[in-house]
This record gives sequence, structure tokens and C-alpha cells, in this order.
Amino acid sequence: MESCPSIKNILLLDSEGKRVAAKYYSDDWSTNSAKEAFEKAVYTKTLKTNARTEAEIGMFENNIVVYKFAQDLHFFVTGGEDENELILATVLQGFFDAVGILLRGNVEKKEALENLDLILLCMDEIIDGGIILETDANIIAGKVASNSLDSGASLSEQTISQALATAREHLTRSLLT
Repeated sequence: MESCPSIKNILLLDSEGKRVAAKYYSDDWSTNSAKEAFEKAVYTKTLKTNARTEAEIGMFENNIVVYKFAQDLHFFVTGGEDENELILATVLQGFFDAVGILLRGNVEKKEALENLDLILLCMDEIIDGGIILETDANIIAGKVASNSLDSGASLSEQTISQALATAREHLTRSLLT
């Protein structure tokens, strides 16, 4: 029986294996401690690889993990053992490139934390409930930038009145459609 490819999680960890951003779409890790243990274990297993120029693919706990590193950030996409590695690698590359676009090429932990809202929106634009929505980095970054009131300012930099105006506009738009 054919099924739609699905993602179990998408992770962004720092150079010490600590979570910067993560989204889980599977019940395989039901508690936060289980999620943290998985993140630490997958980080430890991939630490000695050189996944800076191209994505690497590995098996871990009956899951396929595709990963790539940049500066002090480690990007991971996990799928079931029956998933297509090329699809997982395409999702990873889309995420990696979209983050690069959104952070204006400055892909490092400090910049990622300052723009965490954009990274989380980016994850939401790529995957919804484990289903892949988009893998083109330019489209993903464009949607994330257009979701922000001013694409040059992060959501955290908006004033309260701007945030309320944005919320009001979204509410009005949702009521009219």
C-alpha cells in the first residue's frame, strides 16, 4: 500500500547537542525527556562525521536520520526506516537553505536564537503534522517573510500596537473568507 512520505521530526541543535528548535510529528518520543535523550544520542552518533558540504544519511533506532552541519548549528530530519532517503534529504536541504536565506547567510546559533520565530515558522511551512508541504527554500523563505509584518523585523521586534494590528488583520481576513 502506497502512503505519503512523512517526517517524524525536524531538529536544529547547537554544537553541544542542545536544542535550538525542534518539532516532533510522531508519538515515538512521548515525553520531553525521551525527546531530549533522542536529540543527545543522535547528536553524539553524528558528531564525528563531516556533514558540512553535503548531507549525510544514517540509521538510528530504526529511523533514517539525514543531517547537515553549518557553523555551530546541526540540522536533522528523521523519517521511518521505510522512508525514501532522497525525500528526507530534499526536506533537509530545503530547511537548511531556507534558514540560510532567512538569516541572510549568517547561519550560526546566536543569529538563529535571535530569529527563532522565523525558524519555527520555517518548520511550519515545510511540514504540517509530519506531511511534507514544501521543499523549495525560496518559496519557504518567501512565505515566512510575508507572514511577518515587516520582513526586515522579527516578530519579537514588533511593537505591541503592530502585533495587535497584525492579529486584527488576520482575524478580519479569516472571518471574511
